[in-house]
Amino acid sequence: MLFSYLAHRRACLDKRREREERIASLPQAYHEPLSPQDKRLLSQPISSIIHAVQTSSLSPVDVLLAYGKRTIQAQAQTNCLTEVMIGEAEKWAHTAIRSGPLAGVPVSLKDMMAVKGYDSSLGYSAFTNAPVSNDAPIVRLLHDAGAIPYVKTNVPITLFSYESANDVFGVTENPHKKGYSPGGSSGGESALLAFGGSRIGIGSDVGGSVRVPAHYSGIYAIKSSTQRFPKSGNAAPGPGQDGIVGSHSPMAKTLEDLETFWRAVLQMKPWEYDHSVINLPWRKVQLPQDRPIRWGVLWDDGVVAPSPACLRALKMVTEVLAKHGHEIVTLKSPCPYEGLQIASQFLFADGGKFFSKPFHSFETNSAGMAPALRAMRLPRFIMKIYAWYLRYIRRDPIYAGLVENFHAKTVEEYCKLIAQREDYRTRWFRVWRGVQARGSLGDNGIDFILTVPNALPAVPHGGMRHGWKACGYAILFNLLDYSAGVMPITRVNGTTDKLPSSFRARNAIERNNYRMYDAEAMDGLPVGVQVVGRRLDEERVLESMKLIYRLMADTGLAYQGISL
Repeated sequence: MLFSYLAHRRACLDKRREREERIASLPQAYHEPLSPQDKRLLSQPISSIIHAVQTSSLSPVDVLLAYGKRTIQAQAQTNCLTEVMIGEAEKWAHTAIRSGPLAGVPVSLKDMMAVKGYDSSLGYSAFTNAPVSNDAPIVRLLHDAGAIPYVKTNVPITLFSYESANDVFGVTENPHKKGYSPGGSSGGESALLAFGGSRIGIGSDVGGSVRVPAHYSGIYAIKSSTQRFPKSGNAAPGPGQDGIVGSHSPMAKTLEDLETFWRAVLQMKPWEYDHSVINLPWRKVQLPQDRPIRWGVLWDDGVVAPSPACLRALKMVTEVLAKHGHEIVTLKSPCPYEGLQIASQFLFADGGKFFSKPFHSFETNSAGMAPALRAMRLPRFIMKIYAWYLRYIRRDPIYAGLVENFHAKTVEEYCKLIAQREDYRTRWFRVWRGVQARGSLGDNGIDFILTVPNALPAVPHGGMRHGWKACGYAILFNLLDYSAGVMPITRVNGTTDKLPSSFRARNAIERNNYRMYDAEAMDGLPVGVQVVGRRLDEERVLESMKLIYRLMADTGLAYQGISL
């Protein structure tokens, strides 16, 4: 045990020293203030950069220098980086394919993405000093498209948290307010993007891991359905987990950049790089013109009601849509809580063995996963007794319903869970066209779903001790494998977003989450909304986000991010 701990401490110190030495060894130009030319470059959409590089009016080396400077500033402010690849990226910039659809674009990567010669440690000290031998398919695609991967970004150990902290690289700060999370598990990405050190990044999402960071940090993201975006060849803490299949997805500083990047990746035919991607090129879509678009709103998942700040953002969007002739209806769907019950069992079906096995002695687990693992190790009868206590003594059937099935699954139990998931998906499938129980079409179908990405804005560090149980608004759409985007709408107002004195928590999960909600302390933090489409419907989700963006801007309510 002592030797394990000493190995852990040595690995953490070595890795942080390596990161600092890589930054310090960069040419002096990277450590200088941003020049007017740098600021002009950083303010341009990536489509302008691509065109300028393709026409030889701009050098990829100059683009990398501007983004490298801002990235080093972001690291100093937020501690968002893991692998600093800028030195190697300079060589890639000199040889970048200038005719590619992403010519000269620097792309940041979540730490799990495999880049030859660099670690993918996921915040585990046991995985440091183990550079991968091959680029992942997505990295090869980026190089062939002319893009320049240049940094990797921080994650929570285990990847199962809406915070981004580990012993190896430390705690990543929200770029808008220190002391708060930038999200997770793609939190390093969201911090870097919001700060302007990157305009395009790639994250992953198995329970909200690109969408909640987008919400917490004020950026844009679309969680793809599985098989739409390259994901093979990268590191993962729980290989083989197939109940809820994670998807890799782009994140961006602006909506325009998000669309440009999506289209460019699919233009590269990713199915020829990665066996897990289906042959489905980017489609030009048009939203309905001959009738109002119908938006089904999920106002409350029945577990944790949206905070006043998040509810206000959702109402801002629905009111603007209604004002412009769109139809807003309360979503009539299968119970979201049922989805949370199924999803939570899938994520811990192995009892947490996969993601806990690499831990060194005394290595710090994430705030939420530490109590989850302790619960997993208890005998089943103890959890059953606790569930009985919650249900009949505390009168809390919501929390009891999650606790009573919180144990490792046998093969038979896992198969039954798969069947429950498929039945649940079938019932949700009927929602889109208003299909009734007997198969007839009703009049309550919808075009899109609107809801919050999470019940709270960015939580304070350590908030995931309770916050991990309140992931229903995000993980629901992983379970269903729907395309889902998040976009920033407003910021917390310390006066108008206070919790009313009449508020009474309905269950222990809601009560513990609202202990973290303090509108005055959270004043200025971003707040987003989530737009959901059907499976493999990323193009239409993006179009709907563009529609909302235009209407909000026309109304004078456009979100403003961090300025340079």
